Amino acid sequence: MNENQSPIKSLEFLKNRFREYYETNNVELPDRFGRREFAFVLFGGKGMIRHLAYNKKTDIKKVLIDKSPAHSYYSSAYYKTPNAQTMQEKNWMGAELIFDLDSDHIPEAKNMSYTESLELVKKEFYKLVDDFLLNDFGFEEKYMDLYFSGGRGYHCHVRDSKIMDLDSNERREIVDYITGRDLKESLVFHEHITERKSYGGRVFAGGKSLKMPLPDEPGWRGRISRGILDIVNEIKKSDKPIEKLQGYGVKSSDAEKLVMELSDERVKRMRDGLLDQSKTIRKFFLNNALRKTAVSMSAGETDEPVTCDVKRLIRLPSSLHGKTGLKVTRVTLDKLNDFNPLVDAVVFDEEPIKVELNQPFKINMKEKNFDLEKGEQKIPTYLAVFLIGRNIANII
Repeated sequence: MNENQSPIKSLEFLKNRFREYYETNNVELPDRFGRREFAFVLFGGKGMIRHLAYNKKTDIKKVLIDKSPAHSYYSSAYYKTPNAQTMQEKNWMGAELIFDLDSDHIPEAKNMSYTESLELVKKEFYKLVDDFLLNDFGFEEKYMDLYFSGGRGYHCHVRDSKIMDLDSNERREIVDYITGRDLKESLVFHEHITERKSYGGRVFAGGKSLKMPLPDEPGWRGRISRGILDIVNEIKKSDKPIEKLQGYGVKSSDAEKLVMELSDERVKRMRDGLLDQSKTIRKFFLNNALRKTAVSMSAGETDEPVTCDVKRLIRLPSSLHGKTGLKVTRVTLDKLNDFNPLVDAVVFDEEPIKVELNQPFKINMKEKNFDLEKGEQKIPTYLAVFLIGRNIANII
């Protein structure tokens, strides 16, 4: 086959599979969809087709079948005139609060496989929703919609009427809280006088300790305390504690001192809320653990442009992701831990398809292990869609 024909044939293959899906499946439409802007990216197309509006479900289904887009979006905002060609003319009426957590935002995911990164981002997403949105902010679960994005992460839509009118700056404050940005040490740690001495009729502090929050305290104080204790437990249980500390950015010489000074008695005092004034320990926890743990305990970085943008476009639930063929899938918090995107978001069948891989590739999909070599392979349709969408293979 002519090399120039292969990508064209592959795009046609994807488009036809997507059309078949939309012909036999209904997508989940957002509430008041007539007040939303819709947008699409076509296979092989350049740019996004946007500023579209629909009043009938059948009109949206027709577009999905006729155009078979690679990516389908709708606005988190409600507008009086959603199909107006400028944002000002649309007349903004309010917007959902959207959180987009993607494996790209988590540094540890850079060296992971696609499957491993999905598992990591799912854990971070659970913390974001359960720890921050439900517990710290008090949002009710009935006003929250959770979705696997079809690609590398998860979306949370908060539909509570209390947040619909928040502007970008107010939404950024929510993001800043979740990511622990500008968290001051003085708000978490306080000096505690452990001994007083008297000289010449005057009383002085004879001993001090750094008082840290207890693990069961609410908000960031308890979160930081639990994070510090988690790190202590990692160090104490590790067969190579010095290497573990070096992974946190501690110099070798400081790591050796810290391991020596982290006695069982000191750890017990920390659990009771007292962080010793040992310079090595203080330096580690104040200059390293506080900042590093704050970020890791914040469920990674939420995608600020998404959360702060009051006119953001987000993926249409039940639509397909053009780079994976996976479905944007609704999931509930109680089922999130058991949710497996490479099983639960797969929509295509087992029909074998001949493809040419441009590199070796391993993946477990639909509970089957695939260890594919570069070159010609015959694989199930669902895997062919996935690999072609990611530019790893082409139709032969």
